[in-house]
Amino acid sequence: MKFRVERDVLADAAAWVARSLPARPPVPVLGGVLIEATSGAEGDRLTVSGFDYETSARVELDATIGDPGRVLVSGRLLADITRALPSKPVDLVVDGSRATINCGSSRFSLPTMPVEDYPQLPAMPQLAGTVAGGVLAEAVAQVAVAAGRDDTLPMLTGIRLEIEGARLTLAATDRFRLAVRELDWTPGEDLTETSTAVLIPAKTLSDVAKSLAGAGTVEISLSAGDGMLGITGAGRRATTRLLDAEFPRFRQLIPAEHTSAAVIEVAGLVEAIKRVALVTDRVAQVRMEFGDDGLRLAAGGDDVGSAEEELPCELDGAPLTIAFNPGYLLDSLGALHTDRAQLTFTTPNRPALVRPVPAPPADAGDDAPGSPEPVPGYLHLLMPVRLPG
Repeated sequence: MKFRVERDVLADAAAWVARSLPARPPVPVLGGVLIEATSGAEGDRLTVSGFDYETSARVELDATIGDPGRVLVSGRLLADITRALPSKPVDLVVDGSRATINCGSSRFSLPTMPVEDYPQLPAMPQLAGTVAGGVLAEAVAQVAVAAGRDDTLPMLTGIRLEIEGARLTLAATDRFRLAVRELDWTPGEDLTETSTAVLIPAKTLSDVAKSLAGAGTVEISLSAGDGMLGITGAGRRATTRLLDAEFPRFRQLIPAEHTSAAVIEVAGLVEAIKRVALVTDRVAQVRMEFGDDGLRLAAGGDDVGSAEEELPCELDGAPLTIAFNPGYLLDSLGALHTDRAQLTFTTPNRPALVRPVPAPPADAGDDAPGSPEPVPGYLHLLMPVRLPG
């Protein structure tokens, strides 16, 4: 086997495939990447793929193939080496049980693993629909921030994907917060009038969606019966096993009404939270006192020091004092992607909602009526921290 490929192209492919490999594979071959070089009527093609029985990743590259063939090498080692190579064409030659990588004056020799022991990659499920890669990446990032990371609670480590015709709903929660994003997509012919819901590992979906942000149109394939989801775009394809767990009934957690609503600039609030949070103790909380004269942030106490900061905000409704975990609050604000945020409340012990708010119209004066309407399609629910005393 022998081929030449551009260094950046190979490094990018190796890094993407290696990211999906297990850190501690149960058998060595599952930590490998399979490189296949083919030459035919459609031209020379190089394929880099990985599979651990749970997730798979496959990339097709343009390359100059000298001798077609297949080789299996350590995925993480290949990713580390190709990332460190100089910016010159890469030649890879397989001779017996060694794979030699030459790039400029650099030369590496890697042991190969038995290709015949490597599992066959799963076939892509049936096409479910298409969506813009950038839209999908943004939506997944907005909800993944609320997903749990405790593997003993698998139902909280996933992102729920609901399909209702031309509407997708993504949701994730770790019991302390909940993020929900709705977006339009183009369903396949068989799904135009179909409703279905699946639970996808949040980390896998986040990594794949982020890598396909610039891919234009992305295809989503789904086989709920076989427990498999596939995503394809820009010469890349990935599959993952679905989580066999029951996601919480999240809609009943979202307050239908509120007694107070505050609109505030996101950038100023983020910086203020970071400052006052410096004195939070092990019971991390930042108190937010909303009044007619603005917002007062406070944290800490006599033992660890204290901090206060005041910010302007627009309050519609009764004054309120409420407290939140500063990390969760910052995560919610960072997921909005707008300059202003709306926070709505009922009582200090009930969930609050954080929503994006559009910039005010250029011709809006100081006498513009009412509180601005939030941008539809996204909300972030936060459970407050109980106030002392």
